Amino acid sequence: MGQEESTMVDESVQPQVLMDRSLEAVADYIKSGQVKRICVMTGAGISTAAGIPDFRSPGTGLYANLKRLNLPHAEAVFDISYFRNNPDPFYVLAQELYPGKFYPTISHAFIALLARKGLLDMLFTQNIDCLERRAGVPADRIVEAHGSFATQRCIDCKVEFPEDKMLEHIQASRVPRCEDRECRGLVKPDIVFFGEPLPRDFSAKSPRASMADLTLILGTSLTVFPFASLPELVTRGKPRVLFNMERVGSLGSRPDDVLALGQCDEGVRKLAKALGWDEELDTLWRNVVGDKEADRQSGDATKQHDELEDEVNKLTEGVESALKLDDASERRDEPAGSASKSELVNEGRQVGEQEEGEILKIPEPKENSLNSTEKKVEQSAFSDSEPEEKQEEEQNDKTAGPSLAVAEKESRTGEKEGAKQPDPEKAAL
Repeated sequence: MGQEESTMVDESVQPQVLMDRSLEAVADYIKSGQVKRICVMTGAGISTAAGIPDFRSPGTGLYANLKRLNLPHAEAVFDISYFRNNPDPFYVLAQELYPGKFYPTISHAFIALLARKGLLDMLFTQNIDCLERRAGVPADRIVEAHGSFATQRCIDCKVEFPEDKMLEHIQASRVPRCEDRECRGLVKPDIVFFGEPLPRDFSAKSPRASMADLTLILGTSLTVFPFASLPELVTRGKPRVLFNMERVGSLGSRPDDVLALGQCDEGVRKLAKALGWDEELDTLWRNVVGDKEADRQSGDATKQHDELEDEVNKLTEGVESALKLDDASERRDEPAGSASKSELVNEGRQVGEQEEGEILKIPEPKENSLNSTEKKVEQSAFSDSEPEEKQEEEQNDKTAGPSLAVAEKESRTGEKEGAKQPDPEKAAL
């Protein structure tokens, strides 16, 4: 799956399917009866109005804040090797992000409405918050490419852990362990961590993207592969619509690409109005979240931004506190001259037993250019351009790695990547 050129299509080039490159034209296309299958691809941008911070926004995302802490790298909180040595920072985040605290946005409700109208073929989401389910999107129409909080299990014996006990542990700020006395392994939600194989569901269902009559991409930076390659599977000549704060990937390079730049919810409302679905959408949404939450999400954007910033700071402070406690414990317990947990994680990332499936790895830093997505396919964390990581991955393949059929990463067929041909179907949080 290569990446297309990201050059914007010339304005003089006429669309092949749409009347013009506008949401009104997209609405006319849907109303024409030609659209039988709609594929939706979503990222963190559709959940920020719910109060869930995104991870990768430069300067303001969670990872940007975690970079200043005593971590091997910002993504270490979601690294399976780091988690094995120090699960506390992750569970600080889990306590705040666990389902139940947040409500679906109007964008989630729009996807549920597409399903109700029999138009949604498949939803591919990078989000782990389960808000699509809560909005009413049928489970058989969702591919949680990066896993979710919906289930949890032991990272060693893979036995599922009871949901009620998981909630008890999280609310009490306790790290859960396997109930099998002979195992007692760490338990974590079925979120695919860096260093874990991806679920098979993603690779099994990703070809559905090529069958879509219309594809909607909402709130994603398209920097994490293989999810970022999904829009390239869309058949040429079939419209792709981007709802996002900025242009990403190759979107905008095809004649029938439509860019609805701005807040996702605003773009979705505009499309719903053009379709004549605005009242139906609002009713559906309010029935799920209630008037108070709907009014909050529809309120002042500056206030929402401040709330998100406060949430990121709160999460960062919690992780920092957990790290300080762990460092103090390490200094007490480790013999003089022994390596710290961080050093051990950095020197050799050993993972548990590996099932079939590709290993999730940390993506390269995002570059400040529209061509960065093209380059990332050629020089991704899985390509020959990073020989040290490649050697490390090959070593892991020989020894074995963890397997968590998790909802928060991408599912794959489990074919091993060749020594020279990078497999584009690899992902990262």
